[in-house]
Amino acid sequence: MIESTFCFLSGVGPTTERRLWGDGLITWSDFLSAPAIRGIGPARKALYNEGVAQAQERRARDDARYFGVVLRQREHWRLYEWLRSRAVYLDIETDSFGEITVVGLYGRGRFTSFVRGESLDRARLCEELSQYDLLVTFCGTTFDLPMLLRQYPGLPIDQPHIDLCFLGRQLGHRGGLKAIEVQMGIERANELQGLNGSDAIYLWNRWRHSRDEEARAQLLRYNEADCVNLEQLADTFYSQMVQRSLGTFREISSIH
Repeated sequence: MIESTFCFLSGVGPTTERRLWGDGLITWSDFLSAPAIRGIGPARKALYNEGVAQAQERRARDDARYFGVVLRQREHWRLYEWLRSRAVYLDIETDSFGEITVVGLYGRGRFTSFVRGESLDRARLCEELSQYDLLVTFCGTTFDLPMLLRQYPGLPIDQPHIDLCFLGRQLGHRGGLKAIEVQMGIERANELQGLNGSDAIYLWNRWRHSRDEEARAQLLRYNEADCVNLEQLADTFYSQMVQRSLGTFREISSIH
Protein backbone atom coordinates (compact mmCIF):
# COMPACT_ATOMS: atom_id res chain seq x y z
CA MET A 1 0.00 0.00 0.00
CA ILE A 2 2.84 2.40 0.73
CA GLU A 3 3.93 2.54 -2.92
CA SER A 4 0.40 3.58 -3.90
CA THR A 5 0.43 6.42 -1.38
CA PHE A 6 0.70 10.06 -2.45
CA CYS A 7 -0.56 11.77 0.72
CA PHE A 8 2.99 12.72 1.72
CA LEU A 9 3.09 15.24 -1.15
CA SER A 10 2.30 18.83 -0.20
CA GLY A 11 -1.29 19.66 -1.10
CA VAL A 12 -2.27 16.05 -1.84
CA GLY A 13 -5.02 14.67 0.36
CA PRO A 14 -7.31 11.65 0.06
CA THR A 15 -9.50 13.29 -2.61
CA THR A 16 -6.58 14.11 -4.91
CA GLU A 17 -5.05 10.70 -4.25
CA ARG A 18 -8.28 8.97 -5.28
CA ARG A 19 -8.34 11.05 -8.46
CA LEU A 20 -4.79 9.96 -9.25
CA TRP A 21 -5.76 6.33 -8.77
CA GLY A 22 -8.81 6.87 -10.96
CA ASP A 23 -6.55 8.23 -13.72
CA GLY A 24 -4.52 5.02 -13.60
CA LEU A 25 -1.65 6.37 -11.49
CA ILE A 26 -1.64 3.53 -8.98
CA THR A 27 2.04 3.46 -8.03
CA TRP A 28 4.96 5.84 -7.69
CA SER A 29 6.38 4.44 -10.94
CA ASP A 30 3.11 5.25 -12.73
CA PHE A 31 3.32 8.81 -11.46
CA LEU A 32 6.94 9.34 -12.49
CA SER A 33 6.45 7.85 -15.95
CA ALA A 34 3.42 10.06 -16.75
CA PRO A 35 4.54 13.07 -18.84
CA ALA A 36 1.56 15.11 -17.67
CA ILE A 37 -1.19 14.65 -15.08
CA ARG A 38 -4.68 16.12 -15.15
CA GLY A 39 -5.04 18.98 -12.66
CA ILE A 40 -1.31 19.26 -11.94
CA GLY A 41 0.73 21.90 -13.78
CA PRO A 42 4.25 21.25 -15.14
CA ALA A 43 6.03 23.09 -12.32
CA ARG A 44 4.11 21.24 -9.60
CA LYS A 45 4.52 17.94 -11.46
CA ALA A 46 8.30 18.48 -11.42
CA LEU A 47 8.18 19.24 -7.69
CA TYR A 48 6.07 16.16 -7.00
CA ASN A 49 8.42 14.04 -9.11
CA GLU A 50 11.22 15.00 -6.70
CA GLY A 51 9.09 14.02 -3.71
CA VAL A 52 8.06 10.69 -5.22
CA ALA A 53 11.61 9.89 -6.30
CA GLN A 54 12.83 10.61 -2.78
CA ALA A 55 10.12 8.32 -1.38
CA GLN A 56 11.28 5.57 -3.72
CA GLU A 57 14.86 6.04 -2.55
CA ARG A 58 13.87 5.99 1.14
CA ARG A 59 11.75 2.90 0.58
CA ALA A 60 14.66 1.16 -1.14
CA ARG A 61 16.84 2.05 1.87
CA ASP A 62 14.21 0.64 4.26
CA ASP A 63 13.98 4.05 5.95
CA ALA A 64 10.78 3.55 7.93
CA ARG A 65 11.28 6.62 10.09
CA TYR A 66 11.28 8.90 7.04
CA PHE A 67 7.70 7.88 6.28
CA GLY A 68 6.77 8.28 9.94
CA VAL A 69 7.67 11.96 9.53
CA VAL A 70 6.27 12.78 6.07
CA LEU A 71 2.97 10.93 6.56
CA ARG A 72 0.31 12.10 8.98
CA GLN A 73 -0.15 9.57 11.76
CA ARG A 74 -3.65 8.68 10.61
CA GLU A 75 -1.99 7.40 7.41
CA HIS A 76 0.70 5.29 9.11
CA TRP A 77 -1.48 2.21 8.62
CA ARG A 78 -0.29 2.24 4.98
CA LEU A 79 3.15 1.13 6.24
CA TYR A 80 1.88 -1.99 7.96
CA GLU A 81 2.37 -4.63 5.26
CA TRP A 82 5.89 -3.40 4.55
CA LEU A 83 6.94 -3.17 8.22
CA ARG A 84 4.87 -5.96 9.78
CA SER A 85 7.90 -8.22 10.31
CA ARG A 86 9.60 -5.36 12.17
CA ALA A 87 6.60 -4.23 14.22
CA VAL A 88 6.38 -4.25 18.00
CA TYR A 89 3.02 -4.38 19.77
CA LEU A 90 3.19 -2.38 22.99
CA ASP A 91 1.01 -2.12 26.07
CA ILE A 92 1.63 -0.81 29.58
CA GLU A 93 0.00 -1.33 32.96
CA THR A 94 -0.07 1.25 35.74
CA ASP A 95 -0.81 1.40 39.45
CA SER A 96 -3.49 3.47 41.16
CA PHE A 97 -1.13 6.49 41.16
CA GLY A 98 -0.58 6.35 37.41
CA GLU A 99 2.95 5.00 37.65
CA ILE A 100 4.00 2.30 35.20
CA THR A 101 4.19 -1.20 36.66
CA VAL A 102 4.62 -3.34 33.53
CA VAL A 103 5.66 -2.64 29.94
CA GLY A 104 4.86 -5.46 27.53
CA LEU A 105 6.44 -5.72 24.08
CA TYR A 106 5.53 -8.37 21.51
CA GLY A 107 7.53 -8.59 18.31
CA ARG A 108 8.90 -11.25 15.97
CA GLY A 109 6.82 -13.85 17.78
CA ARG A 110 8.44 -13.10 21.14
CA PHE A 111 6.89 -11.45 24.20
CA THR A 112 9.02 -9.51 26.65
CA SER A 113 7.76 -7.96 29.87
CA PHE A 114 9.54 -5.30 31.89
CA VAL A 115 8.42 -5.19 35.53
CA ARG A 116 8.93 -2.31 37.94
CA GLY A 117 11.58 -3.08 40.51
CA GLU A 118 12.96 -5.96 38.44
CA SER A 119 13.70 -5.26 34.79
CA LEU A 120 11.95 -1.98 33.98
CA ASP A 121 14.41 0.80 33.27
CA ARG A 122 15.20 3.25 30.50
CA ALA A 123 18.30 1.48 29.18
CA ARG A 124 16.51 -1.84 28.73
CA LEU A 125 13.50 -0.20 27.09
CA CYS A 126 15.79 1.68 24.68
CA GLU A 127 17.64 -1.49 23.78
CA GLU A 128 14.44 -3.43 23.07
CA LEU A 129 12.53 -0.68 21.26
CA SER A 130 15.48 0.14 19.00
CA GLN A 131 15.10 -3.27 17.35
CA TYR A 132 11.77 -2.35 15.74
CA ASP A 133 10.68 0.02 12.97
CA LEU A 134 6.95 0.24 13.70
CA LEU A 135 4.97 0.70 16.92
CA VAL A 136 1.44 -0.68 17.23
CA THR A 137 -0.73 0.21 20.22
CA PHE A 138 -4.33 0.63 21.28
CA CYS A 139 -4.82 4.16 22.66
CA GLY A 140 -1.05 4.56 22.72
CA THR A 141 -1.33 8.11 21.39
CA THR A 142 -3.23 9.31 24.44
CA PHE A 143 -2.07 6.86 27.12
CA ASP A 144 0.87 4.46 26.69
CA LEU A 145 3.37 6.68 24.89
CA PRO A 146 2.77 9.88 26.93
CA MET A 147 3.06 7.81 30.12
CA LEU A 148 6.32 6.24 28.96
CA LEU A 149 7.79 9.59 27.94
CA ARG A 150 6.74 11.20 31.23
CA GLN A 151 8.40 8.49 33.29
CA TYR A 152 11.37 8.06 30.94
CA PRO A 153 12.04 11.48 29.34
CA GLY A 154 13.89 11.28 26.08
CA LEU A 155 12.97 7.67 25.43
CA PRO A 156 13.67 7.27 21.69
CA ILE A 157 10.20 6.52 20.38
CA ASP A 158 10.64 7.76 16.83
CA GLN A 159 9.15 4.90 14.82
CA PRO A 160 5.96 5.24 12.78
CA HIS A 161 3.04 4.49 15.07
CA ILE A 162 -0.30 2.83 14.32
CA ASP A 163 -2.87 3.45 17.04
CA LEU A 164 -5.53 0.79 16.50
CA CYS A 165 -8.08 2.70 18.56
CA PHE A 166 -8.12 5.57 16.07
CA LEU A 167 -7.74 3.28 13.07
CA GLY A 168 -10.74 1.29 14.29
CA ARG A 169 -12.78 4.46 14.53
CA GLN A 170 -12.00 5.23 10.89
CA LEU A 171 -13.51 1.82 10.12
CA GLY A 172 -16.57 2.39 12.32
CA HIS A 173 -15.51 0.26 15.29
CA ARG A 174 -16.32 1.65 18.73
CA GLY A 175 -15.43 0.58 22.24
CA GLY A 176 -12.32 -0.48 24.09
CA LEU A 177 -9.84 -3.18 23.15
CA LYS A 178 -11.68 -6.03 24.85
CA ALA A 179 -15.03 -5.09 23.32
CA ILE A 180 -13.52 -4.90 19.82
CA GLU A 181 -11.77 -8.22 20.34
CA VAL A 182 -15.17 -9.79 21.00
CA GLN A 183 -16.59 -8.16 17.86
CA MET A 184 -13.65 -9.48 15.81
CA GLY A 185 -13.78 -12.98 17.29
CA ILE A 186 -10.36 -12.63 18.96
CA GLU A 187 -10.27 -14.87 22.03
CA ARG A 188 -8.47 -14.78 25.36
CA ALA A 189 -7.75 -17.59 27.79
CA ASN A 190 -10.62 -18.37 30.17
CA GLU A 191 -8.67 -17.12 33.17
CA LEU A 192 -8.33 -13.70 31.51
CA GLN A 193 -11.96 -13.29 30.48
CA GLY A 194 -13.48 -10.15 31.95
CA LEU A 195 -10.23 -8.73 33.35
CA ASN A 196 -9.61 -5.03 32.77
CA GLY A 197 -7.28 -2.25 33.84
CA SER A 198 -8.72 -2.08 37.34
CA ASP A 199 -7.99 -5.78 37.79
CA ALA A 200 -4.42 -5.15 36.64
CA ILE A 201 -4.03 -2.59 39.43
CA TYR A 202 -5.49 -5.04 41.96
CA LEU A 203 -3.14 -7.82 40.80
CA TRP A 204 -0.15 -5.49 41.05
CA ASN A 205 -1.12 -4.49 44.60
CA ARG A 206 -1.41 -8.14 45.59
CA TRP A 207 2.08 -8.73 44.27
CA ARG A 208 3.55 -5.54 45.74
CA HIS A 209 2.11 -5.89 49.21
CA SER A 210 1.84 -9.66 49.66
CA ARG A 211 4.33 -11.04 47.14
CA ASP A 212 1.54 -13.13 45.68
CA GLU A 213 3.34 -14.98 42.87
CA GLU A 214 0.10 -16.08 41.19
CA ALA A 215 -1.13 -12.48 41.09
CA ARG A 216 2.12 -11.42 39.42
CA ALA A 217 1.89 -14.28 36.91
CA GLN A 218 -1.74 -13.45 36.07
CA LEU A 219 -0.87 -9.76 35.62
CA LEU A 220 1.85 -10.66 33.14
CA ARG A 221 -0.44 -13.06 31.27
CA TYR A 222 -3.05 -10.30 31.07
CA ASN A 223 -0.49 -7.83 29.71
CA GLU A 224 0.80 -10.42 27.25
CA ALA A 225 -2.72 -10.95 25.88
CA ASP A 226 -3.11 -7.19 25.48
CA CYS A 227 0.06 -7.13 23.36
CA VAL A 228 -0.27 -10.37 21.39
CA ASN A 229 -3.88 -9.73 20.39
CA LEU A 230 -2.91 -6.40 18.86
CA GLU A 231 -1.19 -8.27 16.04
CA GLN A 232 -4.37 -10.06 14.95
CA LEU A 233 -6.37 -6.86 15.31
CA ALA A 234 -3.82 -4.94 13.24
CA ASP A 235 -3.93 -7.62 10.52
CA THR A 236 -7.72 -7.36 10.38
CA PHE A 237 -7.87 -3.57 10.42
CA TYR A 238 -5.19 -3.29 7.73
CA SER A 239 -7.09 -5.68 5.47
CA GLN A 240 -10.28 -3.68 6.01
CA MET A 241 -8.53 -0.40 5.20
CA VAL A 242 -7.01 -1.85 2.03
CA GLN A 243 -10.38 -3.23 0.94
CA ARG A 244 -12.00 0.13 1.58
CA SER A 245 -9.31 1.86 -0.48
CA LEU A 246 -9.64 -0.67 -3.30
CA GLY A 247 -13.41 -0.22 -3.20
CA THR A 248 -12.98 3.51 -3.61
CA PHE A 249 -10.58 2.93 -6.50
CA ARG A 250 -13.02 0.56 -8.24
CA GLU A 251 -15.84 3.08 -7.86
CA ILE A 252 -13.73 5.81 -9.43
CA SER A 253 -12.49 3.51 -12.20
CA SER A 254 -16.06 2.60 -13.18
CA ILE A 255 -16.82 6.29 -13.76
CA HIS A 256 -13.89 6.92 -16.11
